[in-house]
Amino acid sequence: MTSATQLKSTSDIRAYMQAVGQRARLAARALARAETAAKDAALAAMAAEIERQTDALLAANHKDLEAGRAQGLDTALLDRLELNPARINAMAEGLRQIAALADPVGSITDLNYRPSGIQVGRMRVPLGVIGIIYESRPNVTADAAGLCLKSGNATILRGGSEAIHSNRAIAACIQAAIRQAGLPPEAVQVVETTDRAAVGELITMKQFVDVIVPRGGKSLIERISAEATIPVIKHLHGICHVYIDDRADLDKAVKIAINAKCQRYGTCNTMETLLVARAVADKALPALAKLYREKGVELRGCAATRKLIPDALAATEEDWHTEYLAPILSIRVVEGLDQAIEHIAQYGSQHTDSIVTENISHARRFLREVDSSSVMVNASTRFADGFEYGLGAEIGISTDKLHTRGPVGLEGLTSVKFIVLGDGHVRG
Repeated sequence: MTSATQLKSTSDIRAYMQAVGQRARLAARALARAETAAKDAALAAMAAEIERQTDALLAANHKDLEAGRAQGLDTALLDRLELNPARINAMAEGLRQIAALADPVGSITDLNYRPSGIQVGRMRVPLGVIGIIYESRPNVTADAAGLCLKSGNATILRGGSEAIHSNRAIAACIQAAIRQAGLPPEAVQVVETTDRAAVGELITMKQFVDVIVPRGGKSLIERISAEATIPVIKHLHGICHVYIDDRADLDKAVKIAINAKCQRYGTCNTMETLLVARAVADKALPALAKLYREKGVELRGCAATRKLIPDALAATEEDWHTEYLAPILSIRVVEGLDQAIEHIAQYGSQHTDSIVTENISHARRFLREVDSSSVMVNASTRFADGFEYGLGAEIGISTDKLHTRGPVGLEGLTSVKFIVLGDGHVRG
């Protein structure tokens, strides 16, 4: 067969991707019946092999960085692309952490006797084959491979062309370790062609792939969502809000509003819009503005905000819709809880929203009425993360409502089926 790097035509790419899919489907069947000990042994071997191959991984990554600089990639993208000894060690440690997590596969819940005498319950099972499409960060190759393997799924990984050498080198470590553990190395495959047509094939191979997980910018996720004929686990963007209620403890409110915006600017769970109840705006906003200025955050506000923060820029309609991923913050003064909930419903992305309040009734209403994958009371939006939620690791965050919602960990990469236990029972 023609090697992936020599594919010339659409038919070549289709044949290559079909072969990848067939191998993944066979590997998925083997993984579905694999014992936890075998999967954990494979994860431990993956971590050890990645550490052992540090020099080879750095050499492969050097090729990607040199090519990236030649192509004019910006500093932020090069930073995401770079591997160093600390990041390689973090990949290995992440795999060991996944091995330490409880295996969700095969667990049986809700097993009850029915009047007929049969027992009916639910068993957690792998999804099958997961296609993951991502950009820039080579560490995703190891993270995604580990999560999919522990949850009993085969995975097809299509990283960005800018990281092709790094991803191939990491995949080689992973496959060698899986083979060493007695599992099929085809359980983790990296798509070796950088041709975009391979993505089109991957997201439409319904006979081989059960779900697609895109990780990257909004344009990538929009394309995958529009063109995929396979279910997609995704979130498009994170327009996260903190609402400071008229019954808030303002000391808590200031701490939370600063952390939610400034702890890290470029993450999907960073606050992008601050809502403040009119009754406390004159106390909360000047104090917050001073701290934001010290941290270099550009403020954009409504008319009421600008009266209290004269140097704030005027917020436009587009600002309420924008995920900045930068030291920029939109601020709106609202009449109270009702208007805050209305604003979030109109402009939010159903990712993460938080209320700061000492009023239990307001907190309960916010939890019940705000339709986001994570809703918080008196806590920073930055906690919306698989590790912080006790999932150990995550493959991404879902703002969809079906199958899984919020940070997607091991359980989110599985489904359930009904099981029935009888002893010669027949239906009368």
